[in-house]
Amino acid sequence: MNALAPITAQIKPAEPLHRRAAKECDANVLPQIYNQDTNIVIWKRDLEQTLTKAVNALIATSALKPIELAVSPNDAFDQLITALKAEDNNRDEVNTLCEDIVLLVEMFCCLFDLKRAGLRLTVLERPMCPRFHVDKIPCRLVTTYQGVATQWLNHSDVNRSKLGTGNLGKPDEESGLFENLSNINQLQQGDVALLKGEYWDDNEGAGLVHRSPPVAANEQRLLLTLDFI
Repeated sequence: MNALAPITAQIKPAEPLHRRAAKECDANVLPQIYNQDTNIVIWKRDLEQTLTKAVNALIATSALKPIELAVSPNDAFDQLITALKAEDNNRDEVNTLCEDIVLLVEMFCCLFDLKRAGLRLTVLERPMCPRFHVDKIPCRLVTTYQGVATQWLNHSDVNRSKLGTGNLGKPDEESGLFENLSNINQLQQGDVALLKGEYWDDNEGAGLVHRSPPVAANEQRLLLTLDFI
């Protein structure tokens, strides 16, 4: 063997990233977001009837306005009550909604060891993010109190080259981003989901691909999101 002969390194192709969804009818599923192979965790939650009635009443009377707050578990309730401007005729309904939101703030901050979270509560009559996309964040909590909920795709069903400008101006359903309409998954009203983004450690190229759902005419959604600050 010629000692001066060049040595060709054997470069192994990168192994494909595998990501899955974790779903359970219990909040104890939420810590599974820390599993490297998981990019969405879904707590399949049925809303209490009192909460559903409260939300319906607040939407019907146009009592809810979009709010954005930086909250802690200790001050979230007071901030929400002030922002929503509860009145004598809807105070019980506002309190019911705020109590549930505070519970989610407490869980979110505890799970990720956060002192504060960025809170958005929005009434939507049209899709906020109508195209499938990934978020450049560590993780986001989403839940829909009223109306149709967030749509998402399994990692294995996505052709990521078709995200953003890769769609060449074509609708998601025609761009080649996914093969069949049956690939589209959808959260249900009341579900609490953690969506892992591109900025989670070692998750680049595997952030959850999702979008706002189409909203029928005269239909409204009440969407809550919690983010890292």
